[in-house]
Amino acid sequence: MQLRNYLPKTLFGRMLSIILVPMILVQVITVFIFYERHWDTVTRHMAGQLAADISLLADRLGETPDEATIELIQQTGWQYFSFPVQYNAEAEFAGRNVNPPASYAEEVLRYELGVRLKQDWHADLESDPHLVFVDLALDPGVLRIYASRKRIFSSTSWTFFGWTLGSSILLFAIALLFMRGQVRPILRLANAARALGLGRQAPDYRLEGAREVRLAGRAFQAMRHRIMRQLNERTEMLAGVSHDLRTPLTRIRLQLELMDNREDAAAIRSDLAEMEGMIDAYLSFAAGEGEEPTEDTDLQTMLDRMITQTRNTHAFDISFDAPSPPLPIFPLRRKAIRRAFENIISNALAYSKQARVTASYRNDEVTITFDDNGAGIPAERRADALRPFVRLETSRNRQTGGTGLGLSITSDIVMGHGGDLTLDDSPLGGLRVIIKLPV
Repeated sequence: MQLRNYLPKTLFGRMLSIILVPMILVQVITVFIFYERHWDTVTRHMAGQLAADISLLADRLGETPDEATIELIQQTGWQYFSFPVQYNAEAEFAGRNVNPPASYAEEVLRYELGVRLKQDWHADLESDPHLVFVDLALDPGVLRIYASRKRIFSSTSWTFFGWTLGSSILLFAIALLFMRGQVRPILRLANAARALGLGRQAPDYRLEGAREVRLAGRAFQAMRHRIMRQLNERTEMLAGVSHDLRTPLTRIRLQLELMDNREDAAAIRSDLAEMEGMIDAYLSFAAGEGEEPTEDTDLQTMLDRMITQTRNTHAFDISFDAPSPPLPIFPLRRKAIRRAFENIISNALAYSKQARVTASYRNDEVTITFDDNGAGIPAERRADALRPFVRLETSRNRQTGGTGLGLSITSDIVMGHGGDLTLDDSPLGGLRVIIKLPV
């Protein structure tokens, strides 16, 4: 069992711990020192002073005082020490204290009385919530001396606790406000980076916070602009190349129309159609995600319609196992993700006779699995199948192997949504394509 399993997982929680833990330790150490030194010293001093005052009266009283002496002690106790003194000649002495003291103050008072008094005595600090009384054994009777509990219990401890607790709450509130202000720009940066990783719109946001956080936000925004500019320039460049290539191809096609229907003309027309198909495929790959904005998409309905259309149009044995509960609706580039699914289904149409699609949702992630009963792809060639312009079919005939861009485009679209595409063995005997998309 490791310590990091119990530490806060969020930056806000960790910053809060960094501030709270030292503050709590300081408060605990301060309280400990207060009790060990200040409170202990004050309690001993107050108990010693009270015992000294009682001892002064007891010394003047003696063990067998007369009525005049007792009256003098009563006047002296009240005039100089604010001690109410009562004498009861018929009372019986309760005996020395035998029970353990209920508090540290009582323990110190008993010790001081035991050192200073010659008579037998009995101290009681629990019977009255406002007074402390000490009985002195006389011959005959018992003399009881009353004193306020404030003479032995210091009120500074509660004042100290109040200041400690109040200052801690004040410091915690200030730290909380400060940390929220520092964490907020970091959270904005994290949300913007996550949106960019998921292929969603990540507009610029106002930079604020510490200098390092503003620097990181400025670097992220510059990086995002460079990425978007490179994607746009790539698409525009290939669109221009496509336009330049289509112009001579169009002239060749016009010249072919003027030629007789000879065998070589038919071959040239076939090559032209293949070249145009290759150009379209290259543009599709280069365009990648394009400029399509994200929108809330019902992925389950899309899959159900695509599979129903494929089954009806091509009379293909394909099924869809709809999950329960249904898949959530979340932002996607609808046309791009539909195109990715169409590429996988078209591969199943070309290389198998049966296919099955399943979907599930767990831990904020949608998993879509495509299984077919075709020949599959060997494990050592699956990484190549996801690379652009790599054809697993080794012949030069484009009719049998395509351009080698289908799975590459699909993988590019899925990764553009922050997802993952993997290839595996299918229970049907062919290829399994697993697509995972974060919600």
